[in-house]
Amino acid sequence: MNEKMGKKQLILHTFSLLAGFMVWTLLAPLFPEIVKDIPEAAEQQALIVALPVILGSVLRIPFGIFANKTGARTVFLFSFIFLLIPVFYLSIASTVMDLMIAAVFLGIGGATFSIGVTSLPKYYPKEKHGFVNGVYGMGNIGTAVTSFGAPALALAFGGWQAAVQTYLVVLALFAILQFIFGDKQEKKVNLPLAKQFKEVIRDYKFYFFNLWYFITFGAFVAFGLFLPGFLTNEELFGLTTLDAGVRTAVFIIIATLLRPVGGMIGDKFNALHALIITFVGLAISGLLLAFTYNFIFLFTVGSLLAAVCAGIGNGLVFKFVPTYFSKQAGISNGFVAMMGGLGGFFPPIVIDQTHNLTGSYALGFILLTVFCIIALFTMFYMNSNLKKNELA
Repeated sequence: MNEKMGKKQLILHTFSLLAGFMVWTLLAPLFPEIVKDIPEAAEQQALIVALPVILGSVLRIPFGIFANKTGARTVFLFSFIFLLIPVFYLSIASTVMDLMIAAVFLGIGGATFSIGVTSLPKYYPKEKHGFVNGVYGMGNIGTAVTSFGAPALALAFGGWQAAVQTYLVVLALFAILQFIFGDKQEKKVNLPLAKQFKEVIRDYKFYFFNLWYFITFGAFVAFGLFLPGFLTNEELFGLTTLDAGVRTAVFIIIATLLRPVGGMIGDKFNALHALIITFVGLAISGLLLAFTYNFIFLFTVGSLLAAVCAGIGNGLVFKFVPTYFSKQAGISNGFVAMMGGLGGFFPPIVIDQTHNLTGSYALGFILLTVFCIIALFTMFYMNSNLKKNELA
C-alpha cells in the first residue's frame, strides 16, 4: 500500500467525481429555463430529468470492473472525453427527443462514482476505508455546484445553452488532469468475473448493502433532481429558479459534507448500529415531508433531516462494502453503486405519478418511510447473525 500516492489520487479522484456529478445532474436545475424554449418538454420533465440516472447507474458495474482491471486513470480519462459529445449536443437541443438523447448519455458522469470507490481502497488499510470512501464521496457536491451554478451561469450568459457549453471546459480540464496526474502504476486486479460474481451473490449481505444504498444514495439523488421543479411549482411554493437552486444546493452540500463523517463513524464505532439510527431518522423525515409538503418551513426541516441521514448513511454503507468484499471490489462496488443510482431514478417518477392519481404528494414521501422500515428489519437480521457468528 502506498498512502502517499493514495493521498494524491484521493484529491484528484474526488475532484474528478465532482466534475462528473456536475454533468450528471445538469438538466434538473436548468429545466425551468429549457421549457421556455422547448415548451412541450414540460409534460416529460420527470422522465427527462431522471434519464441520466439510468445509464449512470447501469454503467457503474462495468466502470467498477474496468477500474480494477485497467486503473482509475484510464476510465476517468475516457469518460470525460466521451462526455464532451452529449454535453455539446444538449447545448444545441431544440426538441424533446434531443433532450432525451443527451440526457441518457449524461449518465456517464454519474457512472464515474464506481471508479474511485474501487480504486482508492487499494492504497489504504481497511481501518481507513470508511473515511477514504467518505472523502471521495464528497465529490457528490458537484450536484450542488450545478444546482446553484447552472442557473447563475444561464442568467449571466443570457441563456441555458451558453451555461451548458461552459461544462465543456470543465470536462476538457479534468481529462487533461487525469492524463497528467493519474496513477499509471496503479495495482491492477484481474480476478475472473464469473468467480467474483458467484462469491458475491452467495452472500446475503451483498443484497442488504444494495438495498441500503438504494435508499440512502437514492434519496440524495432523488432530492437533487426533484427539488428544483418542486420548489418552483406555482401551485406549491412558486420560488424562482435561482432560489430553488440555492435551496437544493444546501441540501446537497449538507448530505455531501456528512458523508465522510459517516465513514469515520463506521471506522471508529459499530457501523451497523450507527446505520440503524440513521435509518430511523430517515424514516421520520419521510413522514414529516408527507404531511408538511405544502408548508415551506416544515418542509425545509424535513428535507434537512433527510439530507443529514442520507449523507451519513452513504458514508456508512461504503464502509461495509470493501470490508466484506475486498477481493470482489470491482463487481460488488459496481452493483451497490448501481442500485444507489437507480434509487434516485424512481422516486421523482413515483412521486409525480402518485400525485397524478391522488392529487397529493404525501404517498410518495410515505413510501420513503416504508422502504426505511424494510431496511431496518434487514439490519436487525444481520446484527443477529453477526452476534451468532461471534459466539460460534
